[in-house]
Amino acid sequence: MPPSAVLFTCNLNLVRSPMAAALMRRMWGTSVFVDSCGLRAAEEPDGFVLAVMGELGEDLSAHAPKSFDDLQDDSFDLVISLTAEAHHRAGELGRARSTDLEYWPTSDPTLEQGSRDQRLQAYRRVRDELQSRLLERFGRPSTFGG
Repeated sequence: MPPSAVLFTCNLNLVRSPMAAALMRRMWGTSVFVDSCGLRAAEEPDGFVLAVMGELGEDLSAHAPKSFDDLQDDSFDLVISLTAEAHHRAGELGRARSTDLEYWPTSDPTLEQGSRDQRLQAYRRVRDELQSRLLERFGRPSTFGG
């Protein structure tokens, strides 16, 4: 079983952490409280994130990026940082309360150069890597009846 409240962090809360949060919600639904934030909040949505998550039926168009300072609640059981910079900041949450911290180094698909298809492939790789990490870490969610 996953913890009851999980926070995913990255630099801008634009690509990696919202994808991880959406994937966690997709697998665990409302049985786990999931949120995401960044060191700073980006201003505009990332169209490639919308596209690759849309391929899974996940609509992230309403995602409003936020920073650590914008969190309404910071009482998480687990904080998973996807960048080294965010992991350093997440350590402040862990010191104040009994919060487990994990660092999952995750590549930045926004750095990919090339055609639209090449860039989409980079985003898909990150999405799929995050999904695999979630399954590895928390296992497959069980359904009623097994």
